[in-house]
Amino acid sequence: MTTMTVPFTDRLVASLKPRDGQRTVYWEPSRHGVGALGVRVSESTKTFVYMYWKDGKAKMMTVGRYPAMSLAEAHKAAGDAMLDRERGGDPAEKQVVENERKKVATTVSGLATEYLDKWAKPRKKSWKEDERILNHDVLPVLGKRRIEDVRRREIVHLLDGIVGRGSPIAANRCLAVVRKMFNFAVARDLIEHSPCTQIEAPALAGQRERVLTTDELKTFLEKLPDLPLWPPTVMAFLMELLTAQRCGEVIGALWSEIQEEQAIWTIPSSKAKNKHAHRVPLTAPVLRLLKAAKRIDSGKNAVFPSRQDGEAMVETALGRALNRHNAKLAEKPFTPHDLRRTAATHMTSIGVPRLVVSKVLNHVETGVTAVYDRHGYDAEKREALEKWAAHLATLGLEAALVKVEAKVRWQTEGKWWDKRVARLAAHSS
Repeated sequence: MTTMTVPFTDRLVASLKPRDGQRTVYWEPSRHGVGALGVRVSESTKTFVYMYWKDGKAKMMTVGRYPAMSLAEAHKAAGDAMLDRERGGDPAEKQVVENERKKVATTVSGLATEYLDKWAKPRKKSWKEDERILNHDVLPVLGKRRIEDVRRREIVHLLDGIVGRGSPIAANRCLAVVRKMFNFAVARDLIEHSPCTQIEAPALAGQRERVLTTDELKTFLEKLPDLPLWPPTVMAFLMELLTAQRCGEVIGALWSEIQEEQAIWTIPSSKAKNKHAHRVPLTAPVLRLLKAAKRIDSGKNAVFPSRQDGEAMVETALGRALNRHNAKLAEKPFTPHDLRRTAATHMTSIGVPRLVVSKVLNHVETGVTAVYDRHGYDAEKREALEKWAAHLATLGLEAALVKVEAKVRWQTEGKWWDKRVARLAAHSS
């Protein structure tokens, strides 16, 4: 053991070299029973170490690597270990445990699984979208990285790549999910700080004003049923247009919410965006869609089941379908939510009072009048939606419904459908 006669200085540590080409440990003068700071020197590295005595035995632990750790930082770390020892602890043993933890440290892939299972699934109806974003954009790039090693620059680079492929809004959504996931890690004491801190959204999300014109509505109704889409996807588009309800509420509709005899769909407060339960009158065209949907019913209560598992389709299913076929349906791109805005705008243009349109949309009123007005507006909403359906009939709705009904009949016949029914039944059991 090589002991220096004076305390370390930055210049001294920088000048230390191994003796005779062999790894050498240099020590500061030690105090009896307290321990000493040392520098382990090889041809390529210098590492600060701390040696102390515990139960009559000498123990040594790694403090940090020079020059990434400065001499001052090494003295502080050694002082902390010294204090721990004086309080009865065993810092070297704790370091062994910590090193083992780091060997199995949570990777971004592991964190994603924990985040989805313990936070997103219990709290978010749209957790499948979080899962899709993580699997598609995040894990291929960062999945094998340990979460404590992920740096802000890596997140920025990830988002730049998404923007670069022409998807700035997708980059915004990716940032939101990644930020929530790392905040989850901070809350569970897996890391001290989130690498997403101070990262701004890559794209400005302005208020949308897209409304399909009358000609575009004609094209939409004409072309939609002919697209190579899963029939429930087509029916969900039409139901959103006919009812003017939110995309997520339509795509997640359950048979238990539908009262066909009363021609009412009750959206529970747990599903409504504004947390207010909402009664939606069902017009004759919607009831025809529901009758067709029953032929595809998977027995899992979903009005619009997915092709794979028969559960309700994820909210993004309609958006992805539009991304593939937007150019065939309208002159300019539009989103599923734009169908709701289109319905509201056109209802106003054909004479439906704005208050009634607001009730159809389940918008929340404020003010004293709203507090005392407990009228349900069911009759007015039904009249408005029937007037809207009649207007759509002049634009080609009937032909669209006939095509959808025929497509559903064709889809539910043959060996493929029998195999799907059998597979879902086996999966359920």
